Amino acid sequence: MSTDDQYAQQGIPAPQWLAPRPIVLGMTGASGADYGLRLLQCVLAAGRPVQLLISKAAQIVIRMETDLHLPARPRDIQRVLIKHYHCDPAQLRVFGPDEWTAPPASGSASAKAMVVCPCTTGALAAIANGNSDNLLERAADVTLKEGRKLILVLRETPLSTIHLENMLRLARAGAVILPANPGFYYRPATVAELIDFIVARVLDQLEIPHTLLPRWGEEAAQDEFT
Repeated sequence: MSTDDQYAQQGIPAPQWLAPRPIVLGMTGASGADYGLRLLQCVLAAGRPVQLLISKAAQIVIRMETDLHLPARPRDIQRVLIKHYHCDPAQLRVFGPDEWTAPPASGSASAKAMVVCPCTTGALAAIANGNSDNLLERAADVTLKEGRKLILVLRETPLSTIHLENMLRLARAGAVILPANPGFYYRPATVAELIDFIVARVLDQLEIPHTLLPRWGEEAAQDEFT
């Protein structure tokens, strides 16, 4: 358990120098918006600050795939999501693609990690080649160069040789390639459970405790002693 979690369990505010560092969450226009929204919900519920970078294409996909209708401006999106997830207003900040003075654009900012969820193959290619044409790409580039964890939840199939080479290049650079491929061994009964499988794996990578699904072997061990 991290020091941040020990303070949180005791209900004691962590000292400023131990305050949880923000998670940067990028959402692109890949199908699978619910993966990103559920991840956002879980990270906020865990008391972690989030810096959300959401593309215009992601806003369109969210409108198509969910009942959540987001306004156009980042600050308005921020207000809607704070109300939607009932989180502390200080926990969530939303930045637009051209906000180059936002904290995620600089390595001197104190983000703990970055997740792109869902991640398009276009964003994957841009990050693999060090492009920084928008804040999301720049933030990913910063995350890699600073040696912080970068998690890419790719949502695409089938994959071309170009996609595979970009994934290999990023894996060699230190990124975690986490395709949105849920497991079925725990017998999911709903789409929500399939989503939680992927979100749980991301939370594990972020070292954020959760109870979204049973760990492998836990149920068998419980059955053995009952």
